[in-house]
Formats: sequence, C-alpha cells, structure tokens
Amino acid sequence: MIANITEIHAVSEAIRDAVAPVFLLTGIGSILGVLIGRLGRSIDRARLLNDMPRDKREKFSHEFKIVIKRTKWLRRAIGLATLAALSVCVSIAALFISVETGFKMPHIVLLAFITSMFSVILALLCFLREIVLASREVIVSFNQD
Repeated sequence: MIANITEIHAVSEAIRDAVAPVFLLTGIGSILGVLIGRLGRSIDRARLLNDMPRDKREKFSHEFKIVIKRTKWLRRAIGLATLAALSVCVSIAALFISVETGFKMPHIVLLAFITSMFSVILALLCFLREIVLASREVIVSFNQD
C-alpha cells in the first residue's frame, strides 16, 4: 500500500514512464492487425488455388509458390511483432515492479525495450519482403491472363 507522498510520486513517475511504451504497444497491435489480415487473404488464395482442377492448378503453380512464400514471411513478421509486444509488456511490468518492490531493474527494462525495437524492425523487414512477393504475384497473375 502507498504510505506517503514520496511513494505516490514514484508511482506517478512510473505511470508517466509507461505511457510511451503503451503507445508503442498500440502501434504494434495495429501492425499485427494488418499482418493477420494479409495472412488471412494469403491463406484464402492458397486454398482457392489448391481447390482448382489439376489442369488449371498447374497453370497457377508459380503463383501458388509465391503465396506459400508470402505466408512464410507473414508468419515470421507476426511472430516478431508478437515478440515485440511481449517485450514492451515486460518493460512496462518491470517499471511497475521496481516501483512496488524498490528493486531497481534498469537493465531488464532496457533489454526488453531493445528487444522490442529489434523485433519491430525485423517484423517490418519481413513485411516488406512479403509486399515484394505480393506485387510479384500480381505481375505473374497479369502475365498469365
């Protein structure tokens, strides 16, 4: 329980320090929403291509391979974005635990935040790769028609 004004000040500082990571968490959540939507469309396209009769399926085999690659890159991006979100949560939790217990954990907060940033960077690079593959898929589809 908070006993005096100094402890109230410490808690308010922790809340203020946690605001920026919470905004980061919101951004990562938005990115995850986009990635999951793209993954769903990619899976739907793969199912559609896979359900085609054999003679038509062979015509779209190159597109099917691209869809499989896109799905793999999206899964990587989703995994990395999820790791980033979890790292932000660890960072926020460590802030509040250090206020409550008095145990200083700057290295944990720092490592969690750095892990989050690297994970976001890698997730965005995977997303960029998936976009390149998706545009290649459109070109392949256009050329086959």
